[in-house]
Parts: sequence; C-alpha cells; structure tokens
Amino acid sequence: MTPERYARICEMLAARQPDLTVCMEEVHKPHNIAAVIRTADAVGVHEVHAVWPSSRMRTLVSSAAGSNSWVQVKTHQTIESAVAKMKAKGMQVLATHLSDKAVDFRTIDYTRPTCILLGQEKTGISPEALALADSDIVIPMVGMVQSLNVSVASALILYEAQRQRQNAGMYQREISPLTHKEQQRLLFEGGYPVLSNVAKRKKLPRPLIDETGQIVADDEWWSAMQMTVKR
Repeated sequence: MTPERYARICEMLAARQPDLTVCMEEVHKPHNIAAVIRTADAVGVHEVHAVWPSSRMRTLVSSAAGSNSWVQVKTHQTIESAVAKMKAKGMQVLATHLSDKAVDFRTIDYTRPTCILLGQEKTGISPEALALADSDIVIPMVGMVQSLNVSVASALILYEAQRQRQNAGMYQREISPLTHKEQQRLLFEGGYPVLSNVAKRKKLPRPLIDETGQIVADDEWWSAMQMTVKR
C-alpha cells in the first residue's frame, strides 16, 4: 500500500459516522441497493441494514452490495428485529412516509444517532415498520409525481444529515470512532484487496497493519500465503 493510499484510508476512517445508518425494508432492485450503499459510503455511513425474509433475497442484497467493500450490509429477517437493534443503540428511527403526522425531512436533528427507514419500491414502508418508527418524514414535492426513487430519496436525506453533522464538527476528527479491530479490517481489505482475498480463501488470520500502512506478519503467515495447493 502506498503512503498516499494509507493516508486516504485513514482520513476516511476518521470521518466515519457509526451512529448514522439506513435500513432498506425489502428494497429488491439491485441497482437501487447498490446506489443506496454508494451514497452511504459517500457521506461516511459505516454500515447499512436490509430486511429480507428469504435467504434468496438476502443473497441478492449481498451481491448488490459487493461492489462497495467499504460499507457493510447487515441483513435481518424481520423489521422488528432490525429496528430493535437500532433502538438498542439509542437511534431515532425515521420512516420515509407521507402521512398526516409526517414532517419535512430537513426539520429533523440528524446530529442525533439516526436510522432512516426506506420502503420497498412498489408498496413503500410496511404498517409494521411505521408502527415502530419514531417519526415520519417527507421530501416536499410540488410537481405531479408523489414520490422519488428510493435511492434518490435516500441521497437527499443522507446529504442533509451530512450537512448538519459537518456544521456540528462531527467529521473533523483525528481519531476514528471505529474500533481498532474494524479499522484493521478495512485497512487490510481496502489497502491489500488481493492479499485479503487470498487470506480469506486460505482462512488465515488477518495480519496487523502498522502506522505506515505496511503488513506486519511472521514468516509462517507469508509462507502460507505463497503456498499453492497440489492437485
């Protein structure tokens, strides 16, 4: 890993926002899933969540997420279990839904720990999810259409969250809010993607990345990495 690459990854890690996330409830179009994840990475979201009851769709979500190795996707079988995990972290849960009690998404305080619920492309957010949400939020629209594409809606909301957090100084950190273990994972997987894939395939332990971005590993680890399987 070059010094420039190492510095760029460290800069990204320092700006991560582990208490800001989105939860996609049965969003099923791969291009939408990928777009939401791409935007999440752009604003510093560390992980996103997806609710899919079937294993086939959980595989689809994982495949769509594969193009972005910087954001982890956590899948859940039910919206109840997903929201419970968010609330256990002290997050306010906001549902993107047009209702009598819905408020303009820009009036929300996104400097608080926040999860944004995004509904399925055709049917929107389920009644079960709405009952669990703390607030309904809407994006004001004055045209003839009544809704935006789910990935577009998520981008607008996430960038409002980024604006507020930037103004509050929440991106200006020298030390990453992520655990040391998580920082090491991203440094290895992002700084050495080829070696990371080989290590995973061979089920080798992840090596230490030092303060210059270099791998620290013993001779046994390097030998195992270079060893080919005889057929």
